[in-house]
Amino acid sequence: MKYTEEHEWLRLEGDLVVVGITEHAATQLGDVVFVELPEPERMVARGDEVVVIESVKAASDILAPLEGEIVEVNEALVKTPSLVNEDPTGAGWFFKIRIEDAGALDEYMDEDEYNELIG
Repeated sequence: MKYTEEHEWLRLEGDLVVVGITEHAATQLGDVVFVELPEPERMVARGDEVVVIESVKAASDILAPLEGEIVEVNEALVKTPSLVNEDPTGAGWFFKIRIEDAGALDEYMDEDEYNELIG
């Protein structure tokens, strides 16, 4: 997995990248009560607002870490937003994006670098 400074994780699965938030981010947010997901087949540029997440503490925007096409969203989060807290790096993923250049992942942190960031 790769990690962003915004506490997102990125996992390459074939030609798709699965995106979610880290356990650290989920803990900082508190209990997640609402998630608004992007529409599948939406083209996004890096930095576009793609997910709105609301918790008992705050509302946050999740930005697209990569340029590409959103091909799948985690519909389970609509009915059970608490999955983000319960399993942030597993069942709590947000969306899958098809990217042109897998090399774009290289600019993000590996697990050791991320752990140093949140240290």
